[in-house]
Amino acid sequence: MAQKVIHPMVKLQRHVHSLVESKIIKPTDSIWKIALLYGTEWSHWKKELLEFGFTMQDPVSDLLSVESWDEE
Repeated sequence: MAQKVIHPMVKLQRHVHSLVESKIIKPTDSIWKIALLYGTEWSHWKKELLEFGFTMQDPVSDLLSVESWDEE
């Protein structure tokens, strides 16, 4: 039985969703606030988010609303 590989952005999205559920960040907060929680890993995630067309000023809710992370 083959396991389905989860896209790295899905993992980020799930973690951010958990942060929102825990009230650590709000859906209306800008994506750049995630940088404060990711430390040295942030440069990688920032690059990934920019490649998907996000800006650091976009609200976290935009990140959470993505249904598919398929790369074209």
